[in-house]
Amino acid sequence: MTLHVPRIAGIDFAAAGKQLGYLEIEYSDNENDAAVIPSPVAVISGGDGPTVLLLAGTHGDEYEGQILLQELIRSVRADDVSGRLIILPALNISAVREGRRVASVDGVNLNRAMPGQADGGPARQIASIVAEDLIPMADYVMDIHSGGIASEYVPSAFVYLGPTPDLWAEKVSAVEAFNAPYSVAVKPMLKAGSISGAADLAGVPMISTELGGRGTVSLPILNRARTGLRSLLGHWGVLKDERAVPEKPIQWVELTGRSAVHSTMAGLLEPMVELGQKVTAGDVVSRVHSVEELDRPAKDFHAPIDGIVAIVRHPAIVNVGTTLVNIAVDHGTTPPEGHHVPS
Repeated sequence: MTLHVPRIAGIDFAAAGKQLGYLEIEYSDNENDAAVIPSPVAVISGGDGPTVLLLAGTHGDEYEGQILLQELIRSVRADDVSGRLIILPALNISAVREGRRVASVDGVNLNRAMPGQADGGPARQIASIVAEDLIPMADYVMDIHSGGIASEYVPSAFVYLGPTPDLWAEKVSAVEAFNAPYSVAVKPMLKAGSISGAADLAGVPMISTELGGRGTVSLPILNRARTGLRSLLGHWGVLKDERAVPEKPIQWVELTGRSAVHSTMAGLLEPMVELGQKVTAGDVVSRVHSVEELDRPAKDFHAPIDGIVAIVRHPAIVNVGTTLVNIAVDHGTTPPEGHHVPS
């Protein structure tokens, strides 16, 4: 028996072994008539077991996941696998080539494009393949993100609350197996068109990550995630001889509608807090200095709630509306309730 997906070249999803192929993303412009943008995919199958979909490069300026999945493709053999790994290490290949969050070819944020459009632009075609072809094949999904050029996160798993008690329990157990220092929980269906939302709609357990950021690679974070990824794949039962071995308790934090601190002034950002720092409502967390108005005082911005600094902006130039920091509710080592969102 063969199982071919028309939009994925070179892969028989029913076959055993390791296969390398690509998504066929059609694109035509002034220089290319009916060209194909090839987003690489690897499938490693070793017999009976679950199917795990692993994604990275959803945003092109987030690098840890790309490195981890490239390593996994090279190092894992079919004999190591119970079930099937579907791995896309450079999902939005055009953005990856440019090292940008979104690709200049269409300017579309792939993580806001689900369920996509089969006859749309490149990102919407990729979204359509992920939502319509790949997620329905999967028993579990992981999408590996970092903060990119603009932001830095506490190194964390990143999960949508809910949408059902059973799915939430699956997510919590996956977070514990991955064992990042933090886990960031957000409300159900936080962002329209996200991959996490598409997995929730399909009823497939999924966790994401935020592994640092600043448009570079942190070696300590990468090494911790490298161990965590294999631990998670062992927990999901797809990678033989791997077991979850937690290193230490996870700090659970939750982003809410009151977490973000937005600038109301254009200028230069002076950070007043560090990642992971505990703050109290009213504490100064950022300061913005005017560039042109030399007699204008700097403006302070304050923590809206008690909590932990979970995200900080990296570039110093900011405008009105720029998010400066995010303060997350601190749940300690206890996961939040799956359907509870603090006001």
